Amino acid sequence: MGKPRISYVDPAKVKDPAMLAEFERCAREGTPRPESQAVRAHVPAVFWSFTKSWRDVFKNGVADHDIKELCRVYVSRSVKCEFCGNQRSMKAAKLGVVEDDYRDLINFESSTRYDERQKAALSYAEAITWDLPADDAFWARLNSHFSEPELVEIGYFIALTMGQQRWLRTLGIEHHQILAGTDASMAPGFETADAATQSKQGEEYWARRDVAAADRAAE
Repeated sequence: MGKPRISYVDPAKVKDPAMLAEFERCAREGTPRPESQAVRAHVPAVFWSFTKSWRDVFKNGVADHDIKELCRVYVSRSVKCEFCGNQRSMKAAKLGVVEDDYRDLINFESSTRYDERQKAALSYAEAITWDLPADDAFWARLNSHFSEPELVEIGYFIALTMGQQRWLRTLGIEHHQILAGTDASMAPGFETADAATQSKQGEEYWARRDVAAADRAAE
């Protein structure tokens, strides 16, 4: 694994007890993983801004967490952020999201895995990610499934995670480089650095398969 384009802040050298506790939580729960936080930690205001947003808007909030998790991974697979796309929400898993639910995200409209509410949310993620037209029919579909507060939160979260994922993709960060030894929130096959390397070499690895489908969706 190569070095990130922006260095990691070593948690062992962090003097702020609150920041250190948050690093330990990230290693334990994986939301977010400690590597991305070790980059944000160069600017404490950035570190805490993201921490608070992730907790209050993604993990908690007014909209269903499992819906937001599907949108998050849809973005990962669209912009090819492997760092984010190889993570899973432990909370979403407890709510019933299984690994197969991630497989058809790029082709969600034609998939039988998602209900109409999930498809509406994913269409929202698609429109924001790919800058698609949002006409009256588009908004009627969203309004039939979600309240305005839910639409605000889901839209804000999609925009937040899309921007972060596009940024993280440019940094070249990898899992298991900071506070290694935990598999918290890692996708199956990515629990360790060695397992991740092997999974990425497989023909069915999503970043090989889905990027072509995402490119077609953007055309």
